[in-house]
Amino acid sequence: MKVVAINGSARKEGNTFILLNVVLDELRNEGIESELISLAGKPIQGCMACYQCFKNKDFRCAVDKDIVNECLAKMREGDGILLGSPTYFSDVSAGMRALIERSGLVARANDYMFKRKVGAGVIAVRRAGSIPAFNSINLFLLYNQMLIPGSSYWNMAIGREPGEVKNDAEGMQTMKTLGQNMAWLLKKLQA
Repeated sequence: MKVVAINGSARKEGNTFILLNVVLDELRNEGIESELISLAGKPIQGCMACYQCFKNKDFRCAVDKDIVNECLAKMREGDGILLGSPTYFSDVSAGMRALIERSGLVARANDYMFKRKVGAGVIAVRRAGSIPAFNSINLFLLYNQMLIPGSSYWNMAIGREPGEVKNDAEGMQTMKTLGQNMAWLLKKLQA
């Protein structure tokens, strides 16, 4: 089993990275392989609505000048998908939004290629606005017919400067619980 995590933060190793790794550590503790992809420094444009993905049906976006097709291939081969983003003006980062737009359309064009995979979102937030960001990821997961494990709270932790999320004890525990529940669900689906 494998979970692919995508860090949508502009900071390669900031708070979102830390939170994703707390979840991934729990998965690794359960023997589940993982891979973390960072969107930092890799600009992604939004969907152009060209609908070539519906013509081609090749599990790829027709726009091939950024990291999206690499992400799509990794997401397709994984059993689970973990999407992480900081909160930017009460939503996900622009890179994560573009990935959601384009991978969502390609997935739909290819018979919902992520359906029945386990998926979860992780949000880093300075103070407020995390729920709309969390909803953006969850709506993407649900639209793609994915299975979402719960946790002990919504999957977010508070921190502005890199590393500050470690001071949010409840947020860190929420990530650990999410990792444990994600591992449990993945194993139940494999049984």
